[in-house]
Amino acid sequence: MTEDDGLLGAGVARAPAGGWRTATVSGVRRPIQRSVQLRLDVHDRVDHLPGQHYVVRLTAEDGYTAQRSYSVASAPGDPLVELFVERLDDGEVSTYLADVVEPGDELEVRGPIGGWFVWDGATPALLVAGGAGVVPFVSMLRHARAIGREDLLRIAVSARTLAQLPYADELVAAGALVVLSREQHGIRPPGRLRADELLPLWEPDQTTYVCGSTRFAEAATQLLVASGRPPSTIRVERFGPSGGPA
Repeated sequence: MTEDDGLLGAGVARAPAGGWRTATVSGVRRPIQRSVQLRLDVHDRVDHLPGQHYVVRLTAEDGYTAQRSYSVASAPGDPLVELFVERLDDGEVSTYLADVVEPGDELEVRGPIGGWFVWDGATPALLVAGGAGVVPFVSMLRHARAIGREDLLRIAVSARTLAQLPYADELVAAGALVVLSREQHGIRPPGRLRADELLPLWEPDQTTYVCGSTRFAEAATQLLVASGRPPSTIRVERFGPSGGPA
């Protein structure tokens, strides 16, 4: 993950950061297969900015610890912190969160974290995501809706099928370009995201945010650069076994 913790960019205030806290699980949903959506009441919470993430740490009885980073899906004004967790078969943290955690449980969390990938809510942005990479963009979208600035965001998301796309209904309702590689969506046939589909989403002074697996992030970034986007305007966050937030 490319990240400059704490900095939003030249001339912009530092991003908020929080230490370790106890969070009580207020809600558990499983909207799509192999995933879980957690709603957390974080004690003494520090409000986040859209695009930041939290670390969840688990401690076994013998003292062994495992931790994982997850992007925040909720808007800053939401009283609860919402995390979306994609279950990985060999994931020490994701399997516990997806299979075991119930409302009322307590978790150890640290956040918000990160300053490179945040959106300030005042400047135009193009959001390009693959799969679970949509999560930080859902936070940006919800914040934009709350402040009445949805006009600042252009969104393109990619997944294999609509059933595998997190927050699909919310993204479709917001007018996102939805690209599916395994099935038709509307009049668009199955296929990968193309440069010509991104061109109509371009606006002057946009910052482009790319989030997804390493493979998706690299392919999308190359597509954007080939389309004429200056690399300096592109911010990338990768996730996966050796990446950043999921």
